Formats: sequence, structure tokens, C-alpha cells
Amino acid sequence: MDLRTVPATSPLSLYRYRDGLYAADLLAAAIVEFDLFTWIDAHPSTVEELCAHFGFHPRAADVLVTLLVAREYLVRDGDVLHTTALAREHLVAGSPWYLGPYYGALKERPFVQDFARVLRTGQPATWGGGAHGQDWHAAMEDEAFARRFTAAMDCRGLYLGEALARAVDLSGHHQLLDVGGGSGVYACAFVARYPQLRATVLDQAPVARVAGLLVGERGFAAAIDVHAANFFVEPLPGGHDVHLFSNVLHDWDTPQVRHLIAASFTALPPGGLLVIHDAFVNADKSGPIAVAEYSALLMHASQGKCYATSEYAQHLADAGFVDVTHADTVADRGVMTARRPI
Repeated sequence: MDLRTVPATSPLSLYRYRDGLYAADLLAAAIVEFDLFTWIDAHPSTVEELCAHFGFHPRAADVLVTLLVAREYLVRDGDVLHTTALAREHLVAGSPWYLGPYYGALKERPFVQDFARVLRTGQPATWGGGAHGQDWHAAMEDEAFARRFTAAMDCRGLYLGEALARAVDLSGHHQLLDVGGGSGVYACAFVARYPQLRATVLDQAPVARVAGLLVGERGFAAAIDVHAANFFVEPLPGGHDVHLFSNVLHDWDTPQVRHLIAASFTALPPGGLLVIHDAFVNADKSGPIAVAEYSALLMHASQGKCYATSEYAQHLADAGFVDVTHADTVADRGVMTARRPI
């Protein structure tokens, strides 16, 4: 398959069904476990005050509030959250149109209970909500699971990768490091568009084995190396003038995100380019709805979330990067770039 081609039809609705699958359960948890809207209506609060009152973990609270603001159930006045007219009529106890009992029927859904625990602890639930499973990070150490998950992300990357490679001009670059590169589909998309480019896919051992096979099957073995490593333990390898984090940083909490961005700055040469490909929340955390819903899925199963462009901009600046840009691509994704100063 030519990785520079695109489908004749848009799969956007299919991405949104899958990516937004968990958002309804997060909303239900807010209503039936915490009666959140009744509290906020009587006590307009900051996110920090919500965390203090309900015992919420900051990462989980941020995902919840971003979803509720995007859906226009809450509104921000500076840092203070208020209920909207819609929420006051339908989500605040005492209103004649209160829908709390309607959502109460969902209280025993496993995913609703999962979200109640994640909100309180910040610890991801088991992958897929299974009763006897592991969270995503632990599950990825199992080779069989890693193979299945990598295959799932590979088919997604065929569409997203072409748009990413088209959006970022690498004609003046020569060595790409795809950090947490999964199947290598994004590295392949860039090499297909820029023949002068050589790449290295870096991921943990179970995934790297899958990546080596898929890169070879696509005919890019001569241009793309695959390297197994733990990028939280080992320094990023030198010799690359582009670093790519594609759908990687959203799996981790803020300290790990900052660690990886700083590690990239250290390993890149002067003038080197950092590329972050992901689903981005708006700078003011007001949406988009599809990304706020996808963030609920990430909050449930991983240690991360969808970050705002303003959050990334701050992390990049703190690490020393300059010339930060942002652009949309396809399927509610986008790309941010930044350079190490010369």
C-alpha cells in the first residue's frame, strides 16, 4: 500500500464513536456518585476546590471539568466553575426537570464505578474495564496484548500518518527518531513522503518486535531501524535531527510528559525539530467536544489525558524549545512543532 494515499471517504464518525465511548460513563459518575452539579450550583468552585471537597485526583478532575465545560454543563468565570442554565434545570437536585434518577439507573455499570475510583485515586482502571485485568501500561508488557494493541494502533495510523507527513515539512531533515513509535507506521509515512529521510523506531521490546516485522512488510527495512528501549530509563539516542512523539505523551501524567520533552531537548542537535502529534484540547480547555471525550478514555485506562495546547507550550518553553507552532490535521488530531535553538 502506498502510504501517501488517502481513502475516498472520511472515517471521522467512526473515530469519534470509538474515541468518545467512555464519556457518557464519566458524566454518569459525576451525577450519580458525586451529585457534582448540585454542589457546584450551591458552591461555585475552582478545580482545586473541587479536588479538596470531593477528594478528586487533579489529573482526573481536569479531564472531567474539561468534558463538562466542552458540553456546556459548566462554564468558567476566570478559574471559578459555575453551572449553566442547562445544568441548573436538568442536573441540579430540586429542579422539577432533574434527571438524576434517570442517570441513577447506570450507577452499577462497571465503567461508572471505574470512573468513580479513578476520580478519587488517579490510578487507571483495568484495560477495557475487565474485572481481572491490568491497566494499559502493565498490559503492554505482555507480548500477546502488545501485539493486539499495536495492530489496532497501526490501522489507525495509516490514515493519521499520511495527514501528519503532509502537514510537517521534513524535506530539510535527514534522521527521524520516532519515540514510542509502535508499529512504525508514522515513521513509514514520513519516509514514504521524504525519500532522503532515514528513521529509527524506538519502543519497548514486545512492541519493537512487532514493529520490525511491519516495517519490513511495508518495504522500509532499509530506511528504518527498530530499537528496543525503555525511554524513561535510557537517554534518547543521538544522531537524529527530528524527534516524533505521535500519540505517546497523552498516555502519561505531567511529570512524565515534562521528562520526555526535556529528554528530547537534550538529545536533539541545535536547530533540531520536535514534532508532537496528538489530539489537543483548546488552549482555554473549552473543547473540542470530541477531544474532551477522547480524554475520558485515556483517563480511564492510562496515566494520561489529552493535554491543552497551552500546557504543551509551557512544557516546551520550560525545556528550552522555541518557535512553537500548532496546526490541525485529520480526525480531531493535530500537530505541534518546536525547535531547539541554534
